[in-house]
Amino acid sequence: QVQLQESGPGLVKPSQTLSLTCTVSGDSITANGAVWGWIRQPPGKEPEWMGAIDTSGSSYYNPSLMNRTSISRDTSKNQFTLQLSSVAPRDTAVYYCARGKEGWSPWGQGTQVTVSA
Repeated sequence: QVQLQESGPGLVKPSQTLSLTCTVSGDSITANGAVWGWIRQPPGKEPEWMGAIDTSGSSYYNPSLMNRTSISRDTSKNQFTLQLSSVAPRDTAVYYCARGKEGWSPWGQGTQVTVSA
């Protein structure tokens, strides 16, 4: 059974960098056939795909967030990490990590991130 778990701060100040980690169990982030991504859902809005990293370590980003987003991985821990720089209140959302393999499934439970001074 594949499970993903997000971790990171729930409150970030404007202009800082948000860093979230996704820990994967039941599958390897280096196994072929899958990508590992981040999706966020601001309050009252649709989910927004932010980016992903593939099994070779190459990253792909939503063009609207590309200048502020970085996704990396630690294969020894089977984890991948999201960094979002220069955050603002508009970045307040529930952040999810997910496996992309014939669709985005499964997702982690999500973690609320609030950007506020």
